[in-house]
Amino acid sequence: MSIETLPALRPTRVPWNKGRIVGQKRPLLPKHVWSIRVRLEMAENNRDLALFNMPLIASSGVAIWSA
Repeated sequence: MSIETLPALRPTRVPWNKGRIVGQKRPLLPKHVWSIRVRLEMAENNRDLALFNMPLIASSGVAIWSA
């Protein structure tokens, strides 16, 4: 089987993430979390503040809703 019969195996363009750091990123430091939280509170952006706090609350093991 020759290469010419398999055109799908040859990349035709450069991947979008070539040369970029991909994968898991470092966790936020507590001072960064608080600065994001304060900025959202000052902007009165309650929706984004709630969405930002949701994974933080879930990771701490606090049960908001009782089953």
